[in-house]
Amino acid sequence: MKKVLLFCIALAFALTSMAQESQSAYTMLRLPASSHVAALGGENISVIDDVPSLGYSNPALYSLAPNRSIGFSFMTYPAGGKLLGFQAARAFGERHTLGLGAQVLTYGSVDETDAQGTAMGSFTPSDVAVSLGYSYLLSDYIAGGANFKLISSKYGQYNSVGIAVDLGLNYYDPDYDISVSAALSNIGTQVKSFHEGQKDNVPLNLQLGITKGLDNLPVRLSFTLTDLTRWKKSYYYTADGNELSFTRKALNHLVVGVDILPIDICYLSLGYNFRRAYELKQAGGSHFAGFSCGAGLNLDRVKIGLSYAQYSLGASSLMANVAFRL
Repeated sequence: MKKVLLFCIALAFALTSMAQESQSAYTMLRLPASSHVAALGGENISVIDDVPSLGYSNPALYSLAPNRSIGFSFMTYPAGGKLLGFQAARAFGERHTLGLGAQVLTYGSVDETDAQGTAMGSFTPSDVAVSLGYSYLLSDYIAGGANFKLISSKYGQYNSVGIAVDLGLNYYDPDYDISVSAALSNIGTQVKSFHEGQKDNVPLNLQLGITKGLDNLPVRLSFTLTDLTRWKKSYYYTADGNELSFTRKALNHLVVGVDILPIDICYLSLGYNFRRAYELKQAGGSHFAGFSCGAGLNLDRVKIGLSYAQYSLGASSLMANVAFRL
């Protein structure tokens, strides 16, 4: 099992050299499933929290989720959209953990017209992703994992289906309060495209991350390098659907976050996503673009998290998570 998992991870990382520099479908896959991740800048693969939703960002982190745990998430999205999520984890033996997840994103009501502009009613565009994950403890400190995702999009009379795989590694030493991770997400393709013979890419994302607690302060710092296969252009959609593209800067691959832990059962989080800040400001956003924040309460069997972030020029998003240990 170790050799198979390590071979798959090494092969997938080698394939990043063939990643295409173009716009991708299924951008929902870039949204976090965890309010803690959302508060830390929206992209984090190394933060440690005993909830199953972290396995969506890095499947290796399923190994740290409590056995027989489930979670639910809800996020507001611009133009009346909503993101609903479900996560679960179940351990088998001392080294094996299975994870299950689902994300449903609706984009609000959209008017439907014919070619002449005559109103024909309305519809609600939606994206759905269902994932099955597995993680394996390679040693006392190192875990590897994988997610298989089935993705579906339906926009009125048009629909598409895609498949993708996530691979991840994590090193975690609780004695030194350090977590180091690598993840390659959304290795996949469209099985059925919106238009015959015109396939879109799935948003491949190579990430490296580290989270480290400070020795003399109740603070943890997180640094995540993201989109390491895309260096030329970045794409952004305004609230009215217009597409903008920007030349990437090296700093725009960095996401930073800080957790403040005043007491053992709660955390306060702040994050800054350089790419999101740059894109929103170029599109006319405020000086606070790119910032996110949140808080969480960790009780014995219940975990609650809240976050605030801006993913679009049109509106801000609130996200809530609740997780239970059965």
